[in-house]
Amino acid sequence: MKNVTLKISGGEFGMPEDSDGNVEIITEGKLYRRNGKTYLLYDESPLSGLEGCMTTLILDDNRVKMKRTGDNRSTDEIVFERGKRYFSEYETPMGMIPLEVLTNHVNNRLDENGYGDVDIDYHISLDGLMDGRNTIRISVTD
Repeated sequence: MKNVTLKISGGEFGMPEDSDGNVEIITEGKLYRRNGKTYLLYDESPLSGLEGCMTTLILDDNRVKMKRTGDNRSTDEIVFERGKRYFSEYETPMGMIPLEVLTNHVNNRLDENGYGDVDIDYHISLDGLMDGRNTIRISVTD
């Protein structure tokens, strides 16, 4: 396991990078590889609203699984895989909300050492309360 710096940015598809709807977090994390998959772990910051949670990203060629645990909450999990719908429930302070994710694409450009970028483009629906097309970019450096 090695220490890495993660830059995680995202927001609504097509919005300028400096718009209010976009978020960028730079944090320290851990990286390791097992069975052909790359694992990235980091603690959520107070800025994310998820302080006390740990996020684990499990990446392979065309899929990213995101798991959040901790802070007396159930495990939240979202799977991003091109062309596939993922159904789950998302825990909020107001209770559980049905979640649907349809991934348009996952572009994993991590090198053999685990450094590089991963881009995810997806549609998300939270029980009709929020519907939209979003992007996430995860950059991994030492």
